[in-house]
Amino acid sequence: MTTVAVAGASGYAGGELLRLITAHPGLTLGPVAAASRAGEPLGAVHPNLTELAGVVLTETTASILGEADLVFLALPHGESATLIAGLPAGVLVVDLGADFRLDDPADWATYYGGVHAGTWTYGLPELPGQRAKVAASTRVANPGCYATAVAVALAPVLSAGLAAPDDVVVVAASGTSGAGRKASDALLATQVMGSMSAYKVGGVHQHTPEMEQSLSTASGLEVRLSFTPLLAPMPRGIVATCTAVGREGATTGSVRAALLAAYAVEPFVDVLPEGVWPQTSSVLGSNMVQLQCAVDAHSGRVVVVSAIDNLVKGAAGQAIQNANLMLGLDETTGLSRNGVAP
Repeated sequence: MTTVAVAGASGYAGGELLRLITAHPGLTLGPVAAASRAGEPLGAVHPNLTELAGVVLTETTASILGEADLVFLALPHGESATLIAGLPAGVLVVDLGADFRLDDPADWATYYGGVHAGTWTYGLPELPGQRAKVAASTRVANPGCYATAVAVALAPVLSAGLAAPDDVVVVAASGTSGAGRKASDALLATQVMGSMSAYKVGGVHQHTPEMEQSLSTASGLEVRLSFTPLLAPMPRGIVATCTAVGREGATTGSVRAALLAAYAVEPFVDVLPEGVWPQTSSVLGSNMVQLQCAVDAHSGRVVVVSAIDNLVKGAAGQAIQNANLMLGLDETTGLSRNGVAP
């Protein structure tokens, strides 16, 4: 059994990690840390985790976390780098934050601010070549939730030359858990219920450079992307509508064929039957990505729609999938392909 620690355990992603770890046959839970709520029992923070109700949250220190074989960091962006410096070199780490995702220090400075901490292996196994890189790594940067939904949707289409890389437009709606657990007027139930709203419009969302980077690396093309995120009145889930100008040969059939070829043996990607469109309710609680496509002949644009659970495939489930690969386990261990309904 591999002992794992979780830092940032009081957040939504941290809580989802704990839920998945308790059901994982190859992992045993070690230190559980949360700086702001250290000393409290987990039952007071995540009442759904009945099995762990009596576990007491510890301080977030490298010495405590370093007792584990593998550490999951579910910390606010910018906080992982300092903690990493104190961990023993032999400890495996999966970082759910953004600190080590970006290649370009200028992108980090523009979208996050401060000094760029470096770049780790990008933990999206479904992208070409990434599965082997993750399996060979001791440090893995877990992708962002929006970036996961968009990269899986568009990478095969761009790689097949069926869409232009310089005019990609993404409009994606996310549940409120994507904004984290920190109190905010914008996330009050009275503000969210029965309403949808755009936010961080105009290319300023922090996942924009990550989406461009992952798609550019996967396709070998320079991708330029316009991203508009929406806040949806639901706790969790993302549905992303991704479009790009179609190139010669782009038909619904050829785009579908590219997706099927890319994901034929992927355990966590489901290209839906023709005429069936992704919905967040179908992936709730699962590590799945649902995909569907069409070519809009009127506008000449390729359309790929994806749906994920932002807390599972978009965060904790993805982290478990990466940890499985790093530990030499079957990557599906402890993860479900089935959603929860209704």
